[in-house]
Amino acid sequence: MPTIREIEQALFDWAPRSGAMEWDNVGLLVGDPDAGGRKVLVALDVTEQVADEAAAWGADLIVAHHPLMNCAWTPVQTVRQDNPQGRLLTKLIRSEIGAICMHTNLDVAQGGVNDALAEALELEDPGALAEDGIGRVGTLKAALPLEQFNRLVAEKLGCTGLRYCDAGREVSRVAVGGGACVDYLDQAVAAGCDSFVTADAGYHDFQNAFNKGINLIDAGHFPTENVICPKLAAYVGGRFPGVEVRQSEVHKEIFHYYVTK
Repeated sequence: MPTIREIEQALFDWAPRSGAMEWDNVGLLVGDPDAGGRKVLVALDVTEQVADEAAAWGADLIVAHHPLMNCAWTPVQTVRQDNPQGRLLTKLIRSEIGAICMHTNLDVAQGGVNDALAEALELEDPGALAEDGIGRVGTLKAALPLEQFNRLVAEKLGCTGLRYCDAGREVSRVAVGGGACVDYLDQAVAAGCDSFVTADAGYHDFQNAFNKGINLIDAGHFPTENVICPKLAAYVGGRFPGVEVRQSEVHKEIFHYYVTK
């Protein structure tokens, strides 16, 4: 049985710590690195529900994408039962469940979040969107009308809905950025893309995209990144065949759309 330290190192072999942005918080964030990793639960986020699921299954470790503590944005000053973060950390520690988080280093890694998103949307020959490794640019096998491409995005990513602006262009050359990557819109335009699939776009982002003549599709943060979880589970299971690995069954999209006619 591998130690949690060995599992962390294996994940860094895929997505090196050096690939993480300077503000990020990656690696083993909770737990004993020398404890055994017999059962591993994979989820996009370490939520209380995921922690409960891990405890009920008897997991030793949760491997997630989003950091459960990001000290650059929200410094941890207390660990108290009467606030959500403190309650979650206490639950993990009392249950002796470790948490490894692979965030922006997994975004930029080969075969990571953005490659998984490009693969899910059936893009051919994906290459890097930006110099920092964030995002991918690829081409559809055959051009599609935007409405048909939107349907493909929703089906492949399991979206509960999506938001988009129609710049009047057929979809062929597509940029993708898992999660909040709308800041890379100019790179998508410079790469000659007619469409950009990402998440967390605001009102002015849609206006900006329309004015620059590129379709902007907000497919949601969870759907554009959750594509990495099956690959994380397969990777850990492949590196450590004796470890039981499963993907969370309780962690799902919580964002929904109410549509009026």
